[in-house]
Amino acid sequence: QVQFVESGGDLVQAGGSLRLSCTASRGTFDFINIAWYRQAPGQQRLFIAGIRTDDITNYSDSVKGRFTISRDNAKNTVYLQMNSLKPEDTAVYYCNVLPGRGFFPWGRGTQVTISS
Repeated sequence: QVQFVESGGDLVQAGGSLRLSCTASRGTFDFINIAWYRQAPGQQRLFIAGIRTDDITNYSDSVKGRFTISRDNAKNTVYLQMNSLKPEDTAVYYCNVLPGRGFFPWGRGTQVTISS
């Protein structure tokens, strides 16, 4: 099974940008639909962006127009470009499969903190 590793989180000011990366320490992404999720303190983990193997993407309303998900199968990596960041984007960000048929084990996530 796939073991996800997230990276790229940081502390940035509101209005700034970050690019998160999702790789696999075990397994390959080539035939897997991948999504990014985030979990703010005291809240549920929520879907924010997904990309299918045919590169079709979808986004939650909270990030649409600001975040872009992409994949590079040659590097076994999925990216999340985050622009125009807001304090409410502060959360731990995780990657996993698209929702619907269960998940692989969750990675440790990467912390994103946006200061106002």
